[in-house]
Amino acid sequence: MSIFRNWIHFQEEDVVGRTLHICTETLDGRIKITDDLRQVMRSHYNDLAQIADDIKYLGYPDASAVLAERLPQTSRARSGDLGEILATEYIEHALGYQIPIRRLRYKDGREMALRGDDFIGIDYNKSTGLKLLKGESKSAAKLSNDTVKKARAALNRDAGRCTPHSLLFVADRLMEGTAAQQILGRVLKTEIARRSLSPGSIDHVVFTMTGNSPLTLLRNDLTSADHTRKQISINLNIDDHQDFIAASYLNLEHLGNN
Repeated sequence: MSIFRNWIHFQEEDVVGRTLHICTETLDGRIKITDDLRQVMRSHYNDLAQIADDIKYLGYPDASAVLAERLPQTSRARSGDLGEILATEYIEHALGYQIPIRRLRYKDGREMALRGDDFIGIDYNKSTGLKLLKGESKSAAKLSNDTVKKARAALNRDAGRCTPHSLLFVADRLMEGTAAQQILGRVLKTEIARRSLSPGSIDHVVFTMTGNSPLTLLRNDLTSADHTRKQISINLNIDDHQDFIAASYLNLEHLGNN
């Protein structure tokens, strides 16, 4: 399920050989994806099959109470979480990378930001080998140049490689999964140990969800970015940024009563 097909108008712009994705809402697009967006958001906080299991054994009110304990309450935490959720969904929709671990399920506290890379995308098969995507997500009603610089600095850390503890976290979670996931987990552990991927095999992505239009800032950032790897910047423009976030979380924990 991709919420973006019925929601956004997409434009791709070349910036000195780097790529800028410009995403704006279509007329009535938000209405069309309201229910799907709520399901997507819930799935990032808990597996939907586990939510269904909670409903089966606890009933709707208690299952809703359990989900509520996972959801952030402050506007700042909600903004950051929703930015990361939409970044993850967009990367899988538009760039072809798999982001197999939903990080928000593993937060130490619902108001706390997770450490490390905001998202890591994986593209792997035996014939072509491993490619990674290192990504930063920023959500702001008015994105500043300072915030863009912080995102770029985070991408450049560890010589532009995925930070080892972030990659190891993904690998460890994969090792807890299916046989296919365990194979991918071992591939990631090999990369952690050997650091063998070239810069050209590790793409960098900045995802921004903003109320303003920061395209000039993003173009300038792309122009000066590391030229040894693929660089992509994505802006999802939401004019009523703060109201959109508040509405998206409103009664999100309510799972029904029948």
